Amino acid sequence: MSGRAARPAGVLPGRASVVIIGGGVMGTSIAYHLARAGVRDVVLVERDQLASGSTSKAAGGVRAQFSDVLNIQLGARSLEAFGRFGEEPGHDIGLRRVGYLFLLSTPEQVASFEAGVRLQNTLGVPSRMLDAAEAQRLSPLISTEGLLAAAFSPDDGHCTPEAVVQGYADAARRHGAVIVRRCAVTGIETKGSDITAVLTSRGRIATSDVICTAGAWSAEVGAMAGVELPVQPLRRQIAVTGAVPGMSSDVPMTIDFDSSFYFHGEGPGVLLGMSDPEETPGFRTTVSDAWLPRLHAAISRRAPALLEAPVTGGWAGLYETTPDHNALIGEACGPTRFLYATGFSGHGFLQAPAVGEVIRDLYLGREPFVDVSPLRAERFALQEARPEANLV
Repeated sequence: MSGRAARPAGVLPGRASVVIIGGGVMGTSIAYHLARAGVRDVVLVERDQLASGSTSKAAGGVRAQFSDVLNIQLGARSLEAFGRFGEEPGHDIGLRRVGYLFLLSTPEQVASFEAGVRLQNTLGVPSRMLDAAEAQRLSPLISTEGLLAAAFSPDDGHCTPEAVVQGYADAARRHGAVIVRRCAVTGIETKGSDITAVLTSRGRIATSDVICTAGAWSAEVGAMAGVELPVQPLRRQIAVTGAVPGMSSDVPMTIDFDSSFYFHGEGPGVLLGMSDPEETPGFRTTVSDAWLPRLHAAISRRAPALLEAPVTGGWAGLYETTPDHNALIGEACGPTRFLYATGFSGHGFLQAPAVGEVIRDLYLGREPFVDVSPLRAERFALQEARPEANLV
């Protein structure tokens, strides 16, 4: 608990050691980790309400089952943090460690996930391959027709994104950070190679350090400082159903990898979604019916019992995508100092605790627990793309 006097809520400071742009899970995690490490005058600005962007539209899945070593390490580290979230920073996030179950329908998928499980196991992730019957025992609503195998890790699961953001934000404030909502960034002021201020709809904040966690809007923020962040927004939709007979509370997050259709328990019903290959980049967040025929076909094939469940709600949100579907994490070569954590392509929520640690250490000039230099934004210009295969 910081002993510093609290600033009145919502008052924009005229000066900051560092300004974090974006009040989703990534921004609040970084604000918490910096403030807890003793960094004074941390200011986070959010143009709307906290978690009002992509975070509040996330499915809430948390996992370490990836094909990329860095993503496995970031996911596993974050799972540890989610597991102790109730103690530190101290907030109930509704964590349910029911596991992640990937359903595999082609020999190529099976071979890829077998290699992934071997890699995950070397890094301490308790994932394993299952046959179709074992998969159905874990997720009884699925059909095993055409199913060759599955991959499962019991440590994975899901939690409530808004609760995670609130937990980080409350703790960041306790440690002295200032969070200002309804404060849009309108520009970044520079002098030569140095940042001098962040300009907002509510005034100017003198600062030399900026951290971009603006999610789908990161390219625009980067451009304000002359930094290229290749992030594009892509709409993804989610539906929620009413009560589903036979749906147990311990059913894992279940993903049909062939179609990208997924579901997990949500109260007495399920939360479900899938990607739409016909979706084009843009900031659309209106709910559309265009994806429903494809979703209906995927449900009919893999979980036909869900066809009888009444749809009671749903929403559309934005993925922040990059060309290789992997994150951008690092510090720009110029101006000094512009750090970024964005472009997570659907796995930002689940990696936010670990990335908060990483950005804290990069900011303080310390060695992070994992080398994230392969995720720097410059990798594309250097022909060093780093594809992640285990995405839906």
